[in-house]
Amino acid sequence: MVKTFRAYLPNSAFRKYSCVHCRAHLANHDDLISKCFQGSRGRAYLFNSVLNIVCGPAEQRILLTGLHAVADIYCENCKTALGWKYEHAFERSQKYKEGKYIIEMAHMLKENGWE
Repeated sequence: MVKTFRAYLPNSAFRKYSCVHCRAHLANHDDLISKCFQGSRGRAYLFNSVLNIVCGPAEQRILLTGLHAVADIYCENCKTALGWKYEHAFERSQKYKEGKYIIEMAHMLKENGWE
């Protein structure tokens, strides 16, 4: 049986990231902002935009860089917790994160064109 996801990255997308558990497309490499982030369970990447996710309710958390309002994100297909979305940063130096997404490395698979 073929899985159908809400959104697909185009076949022409050179490098993309998928859910390691169900292979749903999550992000295009062009949307990657930084590889230098820490998730709750290890290394994580910061993205401008992601696909095939659902957001939980926003809540305030004290993270390594201070107080933020974040919403956990889950794979829309397999419901795995992937990371979070930054809804609001309380410190001026962290405002660039608002509206961006953290996906933990443990839940991502690199596909197409990686060497």
